[in-house]
Amino acid sequence: MPRNPVQSAFRVRSECVQSAVTRRLEVARHILRTTTALSAILLAGAGAVSGQPVEAITFEEAIRRAVTNNPSMQQAAAGILRAESLLQQTRALALPSVNANLTTNVIGPVPEFGGQTIVPRSQLNSSLSLAVPVLQPVRWAQRAQAGDQVVVSQRTADDIRREVAVAAAQSYLAIIAQKRVLELNERARENARAHYEYARQRYEGGLGSRLNALRAQQELSGDEARVEDARLAVRRAQEALGVLVASAGPVDAASEPAFDVPQDDVPDAELLQSRTDLRVFVARQSAAERVLNDSWREYLPSITTLFAPQVLSPSGLFSPSRSWSVALVASVPIWEAGERRGRTTERRAALDLVRAERSNVERQATSELRAAREAVQSTERALASARAAAEQAEEVVQITDVAFRAGATTNIEVIDAQRRARDAETTAAIAEDAVRRARLELLVATGRFPR
Repeated sequence: MPRNPVQSAFRVRSECVQSAVTRRLEVARHILRTTTALSAILLAGAGAVSGQPVEAITFEEAIRRAVTNNPSMQQAAAGILRAESLLQQTRALALPSVNANLTTNVIGPVPEFGGQTIVPRSQLNSSLSLAVPVLQPVRWAQRAQAGDQVVVSQRTADDIRREVAVAAAQSYLAIIAQKRVLELNERARENARAHYEYARQRYEGGLGSRLNALRAQQELSGDEARVEDARLAVRRAQEALGVLVASAGPVDAASEPAFDVPQDDVPDAELLQSRTDLRVFVARQSAAERVLNDSWREYLPSITTLFAPQVLSPSGLFSPSRSWSVALVASVPIWEAGERRGRTTERRAALDLVRAERSNVERQATSELRAAREAVQSTERALASARAAAEQAEEVVQITDVAFRAGATTNIEVIDAQRRARDAETTAAIAEDAVRRARLELLVATGRFPR
């Protein structure tokens, strides 16, 4: 029976298309193999160049080194030193002071009276002055105000210490989470490699198809890329921790910290009192109140006693060689065109601003405490569900793989099950990190971190 020309042409065209597709698949497979080999060579070379050991430290050591060596702590210490130096300068203004003066006078012509020189041509005047503040209400107030600024600087340093410790803790937890994601991606890659080897052997043995082998190889290549992304994320997290602890290189996390959240019945008001950020505003408000309350001292007089002995060499006709003087100097402010009233208004406005800021920070701290408690409970429930989902997804992978090896299904179901298992395990790892961060957040909100 003669063949239909249309069917013959269609069959010839189909064979040509199939042949072209086969050649393209062979080319794609060769490219994938070459890319995988080249990537392995490049990664091995990069490891040989930058394969220096990374220092691993514990969580407690990371926090200690961060709060000790971080430049922010050094800046806070310099702020405290500056406040103490200003206090010393202010205190010195209210204490006795001694000054010595040497003056040489050369005159001409030399005055004479009855043939005697009244004032010598060259005369050295040596004097000593002692000033003793008797009543200095403004300077006494400034000394107390400078002491308040020292307290504010110390509270600020404590708050900076908390911020540095929290940043180091979060970086430490980020390393743990990224290493967990890397571990899961490496496990998924090994599963994909095993599935690809099995699909390749079936294809070479004439039992499977090239399409199944290429699907498995495509999944393996994608997992390889995800592994490299996870490795880079781990290295970036290690570099961030190294910067926070002031290390010369990256720093790794040696172990997983345990955050024990105490279940106590301490009122929220008492818990918030130990927060360093609130203590800063309490100190600032106390300092602003003192400055405002001391405004009335500017209307009081100031009294200073001066004692000044002097020696003239040589002495004059009417000037003794040794003399002294005592003076009592009183200064009373009478009228300054409203300058003191303007300063008082400015101080009252500064106090109102600090009070508003403190109220806002207290409200925010209370909200953070409530949210942190809820976050711990919510993330723990989410972690339990995520772990259950990961276990179920792993069981699905095993069942699907057995079915595929028995010929009851295709590798599409296997690949889909592997992807879902990887996503479920990744979600579980993210949930574990969320629980750790929620517990850390609760400790920070209650003022229990760092110790």
